[in-house]
Amino acid sequence: MMHFPDPHETRSREQREADLFARLPAQIAHAQAHAPAVAKALANVDASKITSRTALAQLPVFRKSELFEAQKANRPFGGNSTIGWGNAARRAERVFASPGPIYEPEGRGGAHYARAARALYAAGFRPGDLVHNTFAYHMTPGGWIMDAAAIALGCTVFPAGVGNTEQQIAAMLDLQPNAYTGTPSFLRILLEKADELGTPITTLKKASVSGEYFAPQLRELFKARGIAGTQSYATAELGLVAYEAPDASGNVSGMVVDEDVILEIVRPGTNEPLLDGEVGEIVVTVFNPDYPLIRFGTGDLSAVMSGQCPSGRTNARIKGWMGRADQTAKVKGMFVRPEQIAQVAKRFPELGRVRLVLSNPDQRDAMVLHAECASPSDALKAKIVEALRDATKLGGEVVFAAIGTLANDGKVIDDTRKYD
Repeated sequence: MMHFPDPHETRSREQREADLFARLPAQIAHAQAHAPAVAKALANVDASKITSRTALAQLPVFRKSELFEAQKANRPFGGNSTIGWGNAARRAERVFASPGPIYEPEGRGGAHYARAARALYAAGFRPGDLVHNTFAYHMTPGGWIMDAAAIALGCTVFPAGVGNTEQQIAAMLDLQPNAYTGTPSFLRILLEKADELGTPITTLKKASVSGEYFAPQLRELFKARGIAGTQSYATAELGLVAYEAPDASGNVSGMVVDEDVILEIVRPGTNEPLLDGEVGEIVVTVFNPDYPLIRFGTGDLSAVMSGQCPSGRTNARIKGWMGRADQTAKVKGMFVRPEQIAQVAKRFPELGRVRLVLSNPDQRDAMVLHAECASPSDALKAKIVEALRDATKLGGEVVFAAIGTLANDGKVIDDTRKYD
């Protein structure tokens, strides 16, 4: 049961480290006993001796790309979960699917997701607020994560989900929510569409956004409309990892690491932790007994910042999302993987090399699949567009190229987006 303000957020570094590493051996032992893949990966590890960052760094990093492969070989969770269904000793209450697909279990009434309440509290959410939650409740866990967090904080939630823009605007005009959770781009769509309809949304005062890059231009656009926007960094597997915490003047500087995770920055492709300030892959260990991921490599790049958060919170800060350590990319809050693009190409034997190019004109994510083809046609293009949407759950365009003209460099996803 969390209380706010959360006293854990202002502990000394020494207190925090002592608490986390006092808890870690039991979590590792639990994972070894109940998650077969963890037991295999850590077969020669004495959990009782993993009581420091130095000791933790000796364990292998288990990367998200490996999770995808593990789940293909061993459904549904690749042996990394301690819960399931059927004859499982411990029952999962929900199971989610993220693009890939990657499956995630949820147990204990979503209590693990309530940790995200820290991010909402830092964003100014308080008991009695009405939260318009536009993260998806369908298949993916995003909506449920913020739903559990808001309820834990004492808020009321309108589970809007994604899409149905005009219906959402009508509900907002009727219910007058003062808080928003979702992607920043969808909040912009809602605001601009409401203006276009002649029914501007004026009741929103705070927004906790995630799932995609929060451009400074959008932050200022929201601020000009009286909406204080902050962002958090979370994943379907880990829940909350870090979040912005404004100071008394509303200024933010980096993202504060959540109290219930151990975060490391490692050199991409290795197990080696980097010094503070160096850019590397975000690796996280969680204390979720249902999904006990140890040194989970997210594939996202960031760096630990120096100094303390101006909000008074004392945990380490990261700079936020700084790109991907592999070719997997996040587009409009959804992961797009090289494997998905390969699946599209395999459906059309007339294609040669393909390359998905990502851009963000006007800070709006866009996808264009460049495909070599000897006999292009509008009919074929339409079929490929449909296949791309089926594979990624996102819209994109297709541009044909002559056979042999795309670079032979192994790159399947070319992320050209600029973040100014």
